[in-house]
Amino acid sequence: MHIGCPTEIKAQEYRVGLTPNAAHEAVAHGHSVSVQTGAGKGAGFEDADYVAAGATILDSAEEVFATADMIVKVKEPQAGERKMLREGQLLFTYLHLAPDPEQTHDLLASGCTAIAYETVTDSAGGLPLLAPMSEVAGRLAPQVGAWTLQKANGGRGVLMGGVPGVGPARVVVIGGGVVGTHAARVAAGMGADVTVLDRSLPRMRYLDDAFSGLFKTSYASAGNTAELVTQADMVVGAVLIPGAAAPKLVTRAQLSNMKPGAAIVDVAIDQGGCFETSRATTHDDPIYDVDGIMHYCVANMPGAVARTSTIALGNATMPFMLALADKGWRKACEDDPHLLAGLNVHAGKLTYYAVGKALGIDVISPTLALKS
Repeated sequence: MHIGCPTEIKAQEYRVGLTPNAAHEAVAHGHSVSVQTGAGKGAGFEDADYVAAGATILDSAEEVFATADMIVKVKEPQAGERKMLREGQLLFTYLHLAPDPEQTHDLLASGCTAIAYETVTDSAGGLPLLAPMSEVAGRLAPQVGAWTLQKANGGRGVLMGGVPGVGPARVVVIGGGVVGTHAARVAAGMGADVTVLDRSLPRMRYLDDAFSGLFKTSYASAGNTAELVTQADMVVGAVLIPGAAAPKLVTRAQLSNMKPGAAIVDVAIDQGGCFETSRATTHDDPIYDVDGIMHYCVANMPGAVARTSTIALGNATMPFMLALADKGWRKACEDDPHLLAGLNVHAGKLTYYAVGKALGIDVISPTLALKS
């Protein structure tokens, strides 16, 4: 199979879909790899690193898309990239289709087969290709939230850990999954007073046992959430419904009850965000103010630490990428139902129920798509 990796063009996106190590593995499996010149530079990988791994360097994204059987990326294809996709071509990347009807319709029109990192599953019920970026984003959330809280950035002017005689910042993390756990761990490590909200009692028991009271847990009822949000200096949105739009858990009306200058960090923004007032921002201009509440809603937070993120993502995606290349997507998905769960689009048909429900588009089962 000919595998192509273009340079990411989303604003302030420095990650790259293939590491030189992944390219080396693919070549060792008998495949050819083309990488757009400069694609790895933001993550600290030079063209020469890819050449040493056996890849070919191409000058433009157009050449990569025109020659590759499978396109491997990080972020969802942008409008110009979607025009270069073709019938029968395989796309392997993050998609986050539920809040993005334009991308969905363009992928359907292209006739390509698209497998989304964020809906590939594992035997434990996890999301192995989302998890590494969730870990990165979760650990970044308190860091960027602390910056947002600084008075010069519009925040309350509260120090996360406080100082002797002055209490720490109060941080509420909505969601106790991968993002929330890592966010809570880092925020508590910074000295903040942290509460994690979740609806799963077993998950809260696990967090309490695993972290020995490093942070508190509380049940995520609507009333309890509203009360704790009003007391918080920082709220981290860390909820996820796989493949679906994130639920809106904090309304605009509730902002008026929050502390002036409080910070919201919405890590769920890739799936539409879990605050009613959330809208995607970029690293160029990450923060905006709604009713005196500072919102940090960067849709590609892990791109800020591109080298760490690229290597972590590459470690997770490589086995699946090799399976797709070695076997072809049909056989790979037949052999691995967890990879099949990643199939979102095939030959003009939507194959992921949660996306269809969110966008009002008819869906066929991925099993049926295998036979079409």
